[in-house]
Amino acid sequence: MASLGHEIEVVSLDAADAPYVRDFPLPVHALGPGRNYYGFTPAYAPWLSREAPRFDAVIVHGLWQYHGFGAWRALRAAKVPYYVYTHGMLDPYFKRTYPLKHLKKWAYWPWAEYRVLRDAAAVIFTTEEERLLARQSFWLYRANERVVPFGTNAPPPHAQALREVFLSAYPQLRGKRIVLFLGRIHEKKGCDLLIHAFADHAQRDPDAHLVIAGPDATGWQRPLQALARSCGIEERIAWPGMLQGDLKWGAFYASDVFALPSHQENFGVAVAEALACGLPVLLSDKVGVWREVENDQAGFVSSDTINGTQRNLLNWHSLDAAAKANMREQARKTFDARFGIASMVDSLTALLQPQASAATAARPGDQQTPQNTPGGAAMVSKVAKAPAQREPSVS
Repeated sequence: MASLGHEIEVVSLDAADAPYVRDFPLPVHALGPGRNYYGFTPAYAPWLSREAPRFDAVIVHGLWQYHGFGAWRALRAAKVPYYVYTHGMLDPYFKRTYPLKHLKKWAYWPWAEYRVLRDAAAVIFTTEEERLLARQSFWLYRANERVVPFGTNAPPPHAQALREVFLSAYPQLRGKRIVLFLGRIHEKKGCDLLIHAFADHAQRDPDAHLVIAGPDATGWQRPLQALARSCGIEERIAWPGMLQGDLKWGAFYASDVFALPSHQENFGVAVAEALACGLPVLLSDKVGVWREVENDQAGFVSSDTINGTQRNLLNWHSLDAAAKANMREQARKTFDARFGIASMVDSLTALLQPQASAATAARPGDQQTPQNTPGGAAMVSKVAKAPAQREPSVS
């Protein structure tokens, strides 16, 4: 957005000396550290009330911490509109999986987050599925809902060279048909379902190999490896850990298909990255972008069960070479049309433009573009007022 001439500043509840604040590439106002997990920061709401007239729009990222309620306190009567990205935090999965935490959230939902959403110019969801699910978490719910698909950057060029980088690092995978999982190794992601389903798939395809790539923050990899042993496929699964840079892109380009049988997934950036590499995706219907993938025929979708995951692998295996090639081509088209960063920016600016223009017109006199401030990490973003010759800035 900055490359299109929009002025963007970020205010966060983090400490000014945090490394990710210091290294952040945009102007940041770090007002913390906030107190406890909620992040109460006394200077935040007064800062926002004082500085808001410099901006055309404010975007609040996420729920359940003070940055949202503080923005509501500062801006509910202001002329500057604010918007809220929920980032999947209203998914009823959390209500079902963590009922005690959900009860705790109810304690401050009516006087805090409910008001934050109710009074926002718009509440932004990244998929239609996320928008529909958000209505199921709390019966007290009002929001001006809008869908702005999330976007990510296209992969670097030179697919063959990147593929070779990955296969050189993991030569045992050369010549294999790789089923790729790339993400956190976490119970939510359904890796156990994938191992069970792959055991069935491996009997049909002797050249198939499963790659489960990602960080193991919860210690779940060891039980999964034991599961693979019990299924008799221990030697047909690779665990390369977290892949980054050329290795990550090389893994996409070296794979036959991408699998994500998650029990909950707001969007799934790795899904968009796979599609960008022309890699068809096998998803559960709990991954936020499943409707778009299914409608475009850029992959297969089924339930987040062993049977559903098996069905996805069988559907892929049953395609002939021409049909697989067509689906690979469609995968890239789906990325370009729906999930590229340019389409996200276009959708977001189209949403913010009318109210931002009205807010700008309501301000008396000319405002100066704010000066850059030292870096930071983001919770709530703001956009500087643009000079007269530019489009209004966006957060």
